[in-house]
Amino acid sequence: MIFKRVRDGKPYPDHDVSGRTWASIPPRQFRLDELSTTTTVLALDRLLSEDSTFYGDLFAHVVKWQGELYLEDGLHRAVRSALRNRNVIHARMLDLDAFDPTNGPVEEQMREADTGPVVRPPRAAPAQSRAEQLPASDKRRIRRGWQTPNW
Repeated sequence: MIFKRVRDGKPYPDHDVSGRTWASIPPRQFRLDELSTTTTVLALDRLLSEDSTFYGDLFAHVVKWQGELYLEDGLHRAVRSALRNRNVIHARMLDLDAFDPTNGPVEEQMREADTGPVVRPPRAAPAQSRAEQLPASDKRRIRRGWQTPNW
């Protein structure tokens, strides 16, 4: 079995998230057998088309609702991946469990919850070499490079 379940329709409420907001969600890997599809029909021309992602998002869209993962967009990418004997797909995930539908549109809640880009902490200074740790008078005793053996 390729997918966890094949459904006809979306069990979750409409989220109205724009393509720009989807693009702000970083992609990650999902196992195909953890995903439930939201459509039972796949257009063969989209599956066989080489430029099917030319105008859309390069990554599939997954929606998490009540602990289940639903493949909302990108069924042709998932099937193409399965035909190549790959059991994972790269997709962007919208976690509807993290938002309250009574608090307004999901997209506004996402903007309010956004704390900005992830910033990595600065790297620690590299450790000093042994020569840098010694006082200046002892540094001349440290030799570098190839030396003639003393026999």
